Amino acid sequence: MKKLQSLLGLFLALIPSFLYSQTAEIRGFVYEEETSEPSIYTSVYLKGTTYGNQTNLDGFFSISKIPPGSYVLTVTSVGYDTIKSDITVKAGEIVTKKLYLKKSAIQMKEVQVSAENEEKKTDVRVSVNKITPREMRQVPTTGGEPDLAQYLSVLPGVISSGDQGGQLYIRGGTPIQNKVLLDGMIIYNPFHSIGIYSVFDADIIRGVDVYTGGFNAEYGDRISSVMDITTRDGNKKRVAGKISANTLTAKALLEGPIKKESEAGGGSSSFLMSFKKSYLEQTSKSLYTNIDSTGLPYSFTDIYGKISLNSASGSKLNLFGFNFTDGVDYDQNTDLNWKSTGAGANFLLVPAESSVLIDGIFAWSKYRITLTEPDGRERYSSISGFNTGLNFSYFLGKDELKYGLEVLGFKTDYQFSSFNSGTVSQIENTTELAGFVRYKKVAGNLVVDPGFRVNYYSSLSEMSAEPRLGIKYNVTDKLRLKAAGGYYSQNLLAATSDRDVVNLFYGFLSGSDELPDKFNGKDVTSLLQKAKHAIAGFELDLPFHMTLNVEGYFKDFTQLENINRDKIYEDDSQHNNKPDSLKKDFIIENGTARGVDVLLKYEYRKLYVWAVYSLGYVKRFDGVRSYWPGFDRRHNVNLVVSYHFGKKDNWQASGRWNFGSPFPFTQTQGFYENLTFPDGIGTDITNQNGELGVYYAGLNGGRLSYFHRLDLSLQYTWKISKTNTLEAVASVTNVYDRRNIFYVNRITGSRVYQLPVLPSLGVNFSF
Repeated sequence: MKKLQSLLGLFLALIPSFLYSQTAEIRGFVYEEETSEPSIYTSVYLKGTTYGNQTNLDGFFSISKIPPGSYVLTVTSVGYDTIKSDITVKAGEIVTKKLYLKKSAIQMKEVQVSAENEEKKTDVRVSVNKITPREMRQVPTTGGEPDLAQYLSVLPGVISSGDQGGQLYIRGGTPIQNKVLLDGMIIYNPFHSIGIYSVFDADIIRGVDVYTGGFNAEYGDRISSVMDITTRDGNKKRVAGKISANTLTAKALLEGPIKKESEAGGGSSSFLMSFKKSYLEQTSKSLYTNIDSTGLPYSFTDIYGKISLNSASGSKLNLFGFNFTDGVDYDQNTDLNWKSTGAGANFLLVPAESSVLIDGIFAWSKYRITLTEPDGRERYSSISGFNTGLNFSYFLGKDELKYGLEVLGFKTDYQFSSFNSGTVSQIENTTELAGFVRYKKVAGNLVVDPGFRVNYYSSLSEMSAEPRLGIKYNVTDKLRLKAAGGYYSQNLLAATSDRDVVNLFYGFLSGSDELPDKFNGKDVTSLLQKAKHAIAGFELDLPFHMTLNVEGYFKDFTQLENINRDKIYEDDSQHNNKPDSLKKDFIIENGTARGVDVLLKYEYRKLYVWAVYSLGYVKRFDGVRSYWPGFDRRHNVNLVVSYHFGKKDNWQASGRWNFGSPFPFTQTQGFYENLTFPDGIGTDITNQNGELGVYYAGLNGGRLSYFHRLDLSLQYTWKISKTNTLEAVASVTNVYDRRNIFYVNRITGSRVYQLPVLPSLGVNFSF
């Protein structure tokens, strides 16, 4: 704890005393006039100068270290009228502005985004994908509604394990190694069992930042990736909403003011509520004759609510809560259900006469999953807890200082039964404390972004010091080299069976303090899971409005923990002479993930093209054998094309083609009669009937078939009035009916495939 106190003192000492100088600062917020919703990633700059910035997910911007004088403050965004405001600043002055963008009545062919071009040069942006609702709508939608899960699967380095039971694996990391935040609250399972749907309603999302590796010190407690999701505030001007229905799901959204703004820039409050429900199990049986008679046995319900309180200065307080449920009744044998609930509050504070920006979070959530299988094995897992944090940000010209503290606590309750090891259970309470500091420095063509994080894990009595670094060099205005890396740790682990062809169950438990004393001949000195990241690449602005981004990455998972499925002895004095690999509940593994991601993007006027190729190698070593994990995919290709046409651009046609090389799996080598010895040593084996046992080949030594699929959608929009819009969407999933494998019954050899050709119709009414 003394080290943490010293670190806190260092944070305070780093607060710069030179903020009040002979320069000025212009800061504030940009909103959309129609709804008063923050306008994100909007260019704000001083015309004719290099001073500029982009708004963040709160619509906030800061332009600092401005010489005293008169300027033209300019705000530009595609589809909105440009704002030009004369402004004069004095030495030491902090000017706060609230600006409102009005939708343009004239179709703009091109917008000069000076601040965006400047940010490319001053922000490292390694392995980060910034997603907006507009981009999510470019991908063909299954059922007529855009969904974050469908968009995430086209990102560089992201591998989807399939439509049914699907999970996302990001650059060699498993789902438990990916941190998911919703308005700052930790979400333990963001995807439904049918992998084309997430728990998040796309219409409540303001923006998403996905870090596929090399993330800096403000994020921790995970060793692979981070997904940071921010939701919209409710409409502050009028009651509005959306009602949607299609052949797979139905949805309702309602939002509006609790207290309207009395004048532009005044205080206000608003609400937002979203309800989404599936009926795949019912409609799949009646509408899709090409699906097995059992239909698609998935059901889910998602409810989200939010209240936003906004002050005249731009400070705000959000209160939110959710309830997500999911169920699978597959083949009338396997019954899986999970439920996730949570509530929290976050705030943004803008002090009147200070350059600091303060934000914070306090949230609580709970997740529980149960799985009932025909063989009688019992599995359940729950995790519940809180997370809270406080961050301080300073904008120093093109430089930026950020530091903060984070505390989280959770309880895990887990039970798993396997054929070899019997029942493994754990109930654990733990608390984690973290502090971080990050400073971005821009020096000419060089950008250096170092950070440092300290995590203390109380249940393991272990501290982890984690340096991070990002760097960029602007070779020319068009070519930028970049790199990032760091040390990462986490305590949570998941338990899934490597023997299963499909994993529907993902359990959560705390890291154990009962690990083997040695791994691969070396002493085990840490109880944490740890990884190192190293990423390097370049950005290139090509002619004809194209951009190219290439990144090579290496993730070294130096220590991982897993449930020991080879256990056959109890870990007691009677079996002291047995190896740890046959008696410990948990084992240690290590592994690597390496690869190259290539992204080519074109976006101009009516046409949007997104082309991604990922080459990846993922390997694990458990102390006995090396193996390819089940999500190791060598080649992955995604091609997305979207085109607007028609007299008023009210038609949109979209297509996506995905190709993936085969996943590994464990082959069946043979069968035998498995005697269970119900009476122990007294069992008479001459009159006992055994169970059918399976001889397995080497772990994940085989490969499934290639995956590829084409999805198409066509949308037409009627503008009924200024506030009323009707959309009709027709889509076809798996257009040429590719039979991509989902599940193989080891005993009968029968096969179940991923989604067949699946046409759907949807209608959306917005008011």
